[in-house]
Amino acid sequence: MGIQPRFTPGASVTQIENGWRLEIPAGAAGFYRLAQLDDYASLPRSRFPHQPTTTLSLSCRVIGAAPTPGPPAPEWGSPKNGRGGLPGTWGFGFWNDPFSVSLGLQGAAQRLPVLPNACWFFHASEENYLSFAPETKVHRTKSGESARLTAINQTSDSTQLNQVRRTSLPGNGFLAQVFSSPRIPSGLLAPGILAAPLLSIRPFSKWLRANLAAKLIREEGKRLEVDPAQWHEYRLRWSPQGVEFAVNGENVLETEVSPQGPLGLVIWIDNQFMAWRPDGSLRMGTLANPGMGMEIRGLEVRSDE
Repeated sequence: MGIQPRFTPGASVTQIENGWRLEIPAGAAGFYRLAQLDDYASLPRSRFPHQPTTTLSLSCRVIGAAPTPGPPAPEWGSPKNGRGGLPGTWGFGFWNDPFSVSLGLQGAAQRLPVLPNACWFFHASEENYLSFAPETKVHRTKSGESARLTAINQTSDSTQLNQVRRTSLPGNGFLAQVFSSPRIPSGLLAPGILAAPLLSIRPFSKWLRANLAAKLIREEGKRLEVDPAQWHEYRLRWSPQGVEFAVNGENVLETEVSPQGPLGLVIWIDNQFMAWRPDGSLRMGTLANPGMGMEIRGLEVRSDE
């Protein structure tokens, strides 16, 4: 199937010269708003169109964004709503639609959840936290002259003055990001789905995140220092050996982490948030948002096989 537009009431996906404009209307929290282009929605995961080696390239700018300068905030590490200043999420790349949140969109297939496989340019506002990386401690010595990173479960030494908890990979902001997970059949994950209410118990949720999710899901990510309100050229090349990300012709991330195919192409903007933080807290929902959107031009998906 070719690329298809999908959107909630009041949102729109319209063709422009050599591209598309995706827009969602202003609105209050509590209502999901989405504008999306994809090439997989009516297909079972086994028939998603893309395998490595595949290259995605396009030009993009977001609309309604106020640039957010400055370095990431401490601890969880997120500039205000990430670079781009838009609540919710937006981005473009390849994924396996792991949570299959169709929300009644016409033509969308119903699928059981699976572990995530994705490679994309991804913006997540500060309410989101989408990294499964293990937590670490930054140890600051009494002399203040050095600091070291250790795994959170390692023994601390007696010279520490304080400890600041951080994760090794960003969970929000404007990211180049990859997830790679084993292709466990969704039926085998069904008991875990039934146990989902237990995630509201923070100690259990924290243990599950650190001892299961962080070990099963490989990932790599980097926060990008670009203003997405301006036109930029983006490219990602997904191969069996890894993924390469480039902005305006310059490589911004190369990783040996490669998602398991097949995957589908997705380009979207919405007002959704989801956060599973290292402390075990789990939150999800929708955010109030201004009218906002994104424009893409020169979309090209090329298979090297």
